[in-house]
Amino acid sequence: MTQPSTTVTVGARPRLPRIALVGVHGFGERHLENLERLGADGVLELVAVADPLPPADGTVGPEVEVFASLDELLAAGTAPDVVIVSTPIQTHAPLALAALQAGANVYLEKPPVASMAQYEEVMAAAVSAGRLVQVGFQSLGSEALPAIEALVASGGIGEVRGISATGLWLRNKAYFKRSRWAGKRSLNGTDVVDGVATNALAHAVATGLRLAGARTVADVQSVDTDLYRANDTESDDTSVVRVRTTDGTVLTCALTLCAPVQSEPSVTVFGTLGQLTLAYTEDRVEITTAEGVRTETFGRADLLENLLCARSEAELLSPLSGAGAYMAVLEAIRTAESPRPIHPDRVTWEGDGDDAHPVVHGIESLIQRAALGQSTFAELGAPWTVSGGPTFEINGTPVATLRDGSLIRATSSPRPYLHPVRTLAGTVVTDHIPEDHVWHLGAGVALQDVDGVNFWGGRTYTRDAGAYVWRKDHGRIVLDSAEQGDGYRQEQLNWVGPDGSPVLREQRRWRWAAVGNSAWKLTLDFTLESATGRPVLLGSPGSNGRPQGGYGGFFWRLPKVGDATIWTPEARGEDAVHGSVTPWLAWSGTFDAGTSGAAQATGDPGLGHPATLVFLAAPQAPDPWFVRHAGYPGVGLSLAWDRPVATKPGRPVHRTVTVLIADGFLATQDIEQLITTLGEQS
Repeated sequence: MTQPSTTVTVGARPRLPRIALVGVHGFGERHLENLERLGADGVLELVAVADPLPPADGTVGPEVEVFASLDELLAAGTAPDVVIVSTPIQTHAPLALAALQAGANVYLEKPPVASMAQYEEVMAAAVSAGRLVQVGFQSLGSEALPAIEALVASGGIGEVRGISATGLWLRNKAYFKRSRWAGKRSLNGTDVVDGVATNALAHAVATGLRLAGARTVADVQSVDTDLYRANDTESDDTSVVRVRTTDGTVLTCALTLCAPVQSEPSVTVFGTLGQLTLAYTEDRVEITTAEGVRTETFGRADLLENLLCARSEAELLSPLSGAGAYMAVLEAIRTAESPRPIHPDRVTWEGDGDDAHPVVHGIESLIQRAALGQSTFAELGAPWTVSGGPTFEINGTPVATLRDGSLIRATSSPRPYLHPVRTLAGTVVTDHIPEDHVWHLGAGVALQDVDGVNFWGGRTYTRDAGAYVWRKDHGRIVLDSAEQGDGYRQEQLNWVGPDGSPVLREQRRWRWAAVGNSAWKLTLDFTLESATGRPVLLGSPGSNGRPQGGYGGFFWRLPKVGDATIWTPEARGEDAVHGSVTPWLAWSGTFDAGTSGAAQATGDPGLGHPATLVFLAAPQAPDPWFVRHAGYPGVGLSLAWDRPVATKPGRPVHRTVTVLIADGFLATQDIEQLITTLGEQS
């Protein structure tokens, strides 16, 4: 590769690099401003522009030649050292190829090209011509990037657990009317691949990939796409793209153009000892560790100046070769199924005429949850997505959906669970992947310490640390076989350690049945048996020294509940019932107030519905209730409150838990009568 040539005559000033700009409108206007600045500083000379629509009078100086096309510009013998391509996406590849063939170096706006085949073609042409190609990902010129990489390499935030890129922007109807290609996946049979991740918020994806260490196509192991649109377009405007690199790093990009207000996009690196967030449009980094929060702001190199100074591709800050990982993402989006439309009931339009823009209901929380949980919108169960899984039905009404949990992030201990669970009237009474604890998964079975393996998710409480710490100790619970019939489901599950070795075998049985017109009961029966041929200890933070922290076993994560009342036959309130041993525990209130409730499903965020859950204790052992309300809403029965429980070969641990799920508010008398009517122990 060679740097733009300059001719030096003895006694004369060096010839400035000659620049041609193709595309003077839209983002081309930004380039004109930058070229004027650099020209005034004596860095370069703008010699020609090309655009079918000429620039407005006075936009360029009289010394600048104006052409209708790059072909005309090159045919006139202008011989630019650098051609800047700032034109519609579908024209990038042919224009770059023409410029390279003419011997020019190229500044190629993002996205560089519209397909992997075009990318490989332009790459080959650049190598053959011995010329440089810089891609206009301006954020990659930020001095924050090497500073972040150095901090991470030094262990300043511990080991990297994952990376997220988030963007909450809004775009109105005029945005999609600005050109024929806007909002298009293709135009007259030619790939365009416009979209939130490939164009509007492409810098979020590119910056996230750079911090994930992914530059080339070979650096990308897989790309998951979950694409939707609220606008009447072809392209996606609300999407999650999840990238797994070949070294195992996961980058989750959660992006929308349908936010209620526009906010600053960012990339966050999550570590075991802290995290850092780069607001890449401002080159500002916020670093959070045990020592507190500090903020640093960095400078940024101009990518055109960098191109003019570079003598080799290695010196470019955003070389075409370094866009291979980004092109792997674009190619996955290009070849994916067309984005699914978001149902109009889930969208509110604000503004009038061309200023009108859509707002997807609950999108701010969904973006945050997707980023924290490394989940797609479909995996989160957003109401405008399609998510499968076996369902439990009563008289034809779905009351629960079983998720296998296989796509849950590794540090959340993937496992099967129920969500959503609903009342007969449709009120959702479970939550999963909430922002406060993304490893809380609906209703199911989880334990934080099984012979040192974390089957709960999140950080592990250890006696030595006297605190929660991130460890690579997460296991997973995998479905081996299942049989489902009328009102029951029988499952065989394997609890597998992080090294793939079996730790426990579980037999799990779900049963469900109606209890009158406004309630139904769900019974979970599970048996845990050693799969190691020796005793296995089942523990909890409580058995490892954390006072009042004995959670583990059966656990039910609730959504946000307004005016919640929590009580047992003998006590009322979180503090009074937590750690108690009683035949039942009830929780009533106004459900659906949060983003994961039925209000999200109905599109009516202001509406709450009264419901009551009654948890009946296991008859096999006096397990204490684990109750949380102030920090988050959850109920469990603790297998190992303050000491571990052993499951031995031939002597499994067995528990049965029943939950009554009722519409409306139940009083103690109602609960006692209901339990007696069912013949349950009270």
